Amino acid sequence: MPPLSSRAVAFPSSPIRKLAASADAAKKRGARVFHLNIGQPDIETPPEFFRAIQEASVRVLEYSPSPGISGLRQAIADYYHRLGYPLDMSQVIVTTGASEAIVFAFSAILNPNDEVIVPEPYYANYSAFALQIDAKIVPIATSIEQNFALPDVDAFRAKITPRTKAIMICNPGNPTGVLYPRESLEKLKEVCREHNLYLISDEVYREFTYDGLQHHSVLGLTDLDENTIVVDSISKRFSACGARIGCLITRNEALLGAINKFAQARLSPPTLGQIGAQAVYQLPPSYFAKINQEYAARRDTLKSALQAMPGVVCPEINGAFYAMVGLPIDDADRFCKWILDEFEYEGQTVMMAPGPGFYATPNAGRNQVRIAYVLQQADLRTAMSVLSEALNKYAKQ
Repeated sequence: MPPLSSRAVAFPSSPIRKLAASADAAKKRGARVFHLNIGQPDIETPPEFFRAIQEASVRVLEYSPSPGISGLRQAIADYYHRLGYPLDMSQVIVTTGASEAIVFAFSAILNPNDEVIVPEPYYANYSAFALQIDAKIVPIATSIEQNFALPDVDAFRAKITPRTKAIMICNPGNPTGVLYPRESLEKLKEVCREHNLYLISDEVYREFTYDGLQHHSVLGLTDLDENTIVVDSISKRFSACGARIGCLITRNEALLGAINKFAQARLSPPTLGQIGAQAVYQLPPSYFAKINQEYAARRDTLKSALQAMPGVVCPEINGAFYAMVGLPIDDADRFCKWILDEFEYEGQTVMMAPGPGFYATPNAGRNQVRIAYVLQQADLRTAMSVLSEALNKYAKQ
């Protein structure tokens, strides 16, 4: 056969989905699989989303404008205004999920071999998105013992080269659940101003913060309008992952112009998804209160169970709905496959995402897994019982 591209050969498998075949095989043999591997909320999508689509007077499903339907762009701008971040709808470009927003941002600011500094562990697809345009993720280490807090700004400065074009964060963090305080963002601002770097902030989990802590957007940083890029999505916020509606936000007019050309090249984001998204962006802040309480309760259930397991390290979790957990194992990839292929407890097993896939540094995260606490509390308790039994059996092999 003709050869594949070097890019295709080097492209990483997703740590979130690469064990799907093992999970399917477990189900075929009759096991119940608790999916802790993927951030797919089980919270019902707001009925307003579906009602808006059903009531839309659409006779021909046309292309939408490349930057998105104006009503949705305005609804997103209004949402940010309510949060205290004034925007004009012209500063919002609707994308096919946050993934496309990241690809657009990387494509607009990075040349081949350019670099983006990212605290690790990080959302695994950042590496894939960079590889698509022959750019490079440069990891900066954080520690589970330090709750994955951002390192000192001097650590960032030490990573900067002539090829560095941006610093990227996820706040609250996927896969760690870390929430960066305003002081940390201010320090990153200093570095970006010193070296004229972009600051890209993936803020799709903004509403999910706990213990009275508050999320701060990079849009609130003063004197950094030309440098900031925000990536957002309705997938987690409104439990609408399948709608594939995200957005990119920046006040940099030249950057908006460049990104709009990429938006034109892919024609348009999904029209029906945008119609539904426009409706849910108009929901009041009270919508999030009950959901936030539910995720906080699930987090507490997860932490309590994990902290009772010998040898398990569970850091503080202040946001999102993930935990990057240290287990008393030698190889997370092997363990996560083994628990699906060879282990059951009372006819049940669990699927988790192996930690190494969230690191760029070789051999990092070998004893870690990412757990998404997107299940009902009763199911989480059962899943943790299964994990505890699996760790006991695995240790005796």
